Amino acid sequence: MFLSLLNGIKNIIILYNFSVLRKVLHVVNIAFVIPYYFGDQLSFFFEKGDIVYIACAKNENLYNYSKKWNFIPFQLNISRKFSPIQDLYSIFILYDYIKKNDINTVVGHTPKGAFIAMIASYFANVKNRIYFRHGLMYETSTGFKKILLMFIERLTSLLSMKVICVSKSVLEGSINNKLSNPNKLLLINNGSCNGIDSTKQFNRELINLEMKLSIYNKFNITNNTIIIGYVGRLAKDKGINELILAWDLLNKDNLDLKLMLCGPIDERDPIDEDLYRRIISDKSIILVGEVHNPELYYSIFSYFILPSYREGFPTVVLEASSMQLPIITTKSTGCIDSIIDNETGIFADISPISISEKITFYINNPLIAKQHGVNGRHFVINNFNQKLIWNTLHNIYFNV
Repeated sequence: MFLSLLNGIKNIIILYNFSVLRKVLHVVNIAFVIPYYFGDQLSFFFEKGDIVYIACAKNENLYNYSKKWNFIPFQLNISRKFSPIQDLYSIFILYDYIKKNDINTVVGHTPKGAFIAMIASYFANVKNRIYFRHGLMYETSTGFKKILLMFIERLTSLLSMKVICVSKSVLEGSINNKLSNPNKLLLINNGSCNGIDSTKQFNRELINLEMKLSIYNKFNITNNTIIIGYVGRLAKDKGINELILAWDLLNKDNLDLKLMLCGPIDERDPIDEDLYRRIISDKSIILVGEVHNPELYYSIFSYFILPSYREGFPTVVLEASSMQLPIITTKSTGCIDSIIDNETGIFADISPISISEKITFYINNPLIAKQHGVNGRHFVINNFNQKLIWNTLHNIYFNV
């Protein structure tokens, strides 16, 4: 008993020392990204004795997530648009928070969150400043906006000590467009910021059959229905306009065929109004809205499609692959890294004709589609193990 007591005291001392020495602050725009960028990674860090803070805009989910994953929330007003006065105020508030809490690692996510984070942490003299580059937002911008976004990328990189790229193509874009000193750039294994839980979450064998049946009943579909599934924001840069136009080209007369769209309407980059009306009126299109249990919807999809113009690294593709779905995506940044062509999925051009042709190919070749799905799960298990990614991040954040 005495030995157990000593070990308990020892563990408390270790935890206390780590809490003093190992503090990491993540800065994000909105709480919506926390489950995707971090999730159980936060509990993993907590169990190692680290203190994790997350700063983001006010949101009721921020505090719910903090209780679930054991991090310290900090409400920080980060405008999604560039507002000099508001941004300067946010930088000052964040600077003060960093100094008061003696934080020794600051990680900025998304261009705006990282921009605020790197400036504040630079002036706070934080030695380990990390920019997590989740994509290249300027790729779908033009004119002055594109110039401004590229300038911000370069300035954020200049103020950081390391830049973690979420995919090989994001890293290559960073080099080709001279966004960062190549010596600062890092790629974790084969990419991704958090890996995929292919064991407990995105595992077809663990799906609750009653819940699956409830979705079939809710949307009046059967086991014979061929479902083309999409998960994500409904936005122009996701290729939704082209997907809806492609849907019109498909011969659906003799097929029980549905297009299921899971995700919120993006107000910043809305799809065309006439196409939105078409989505609402077309009985073969099911508009689900935002979902909090995507694995359940993946389990009823026949194929997964992401016809995006740009990504950092599309986690939804890895999730769908883990659920043994064949994938149709594009060769855009990020997407090109998410499948093995003709093994786990197939590439389409961002055009209605090409998208409809690839959907038709899978419909006409079910055995190939099934094999691509099986291959996809192996691809995810072998390359995107969460624990491996988390341990690598831990070493980067704390230089161990």
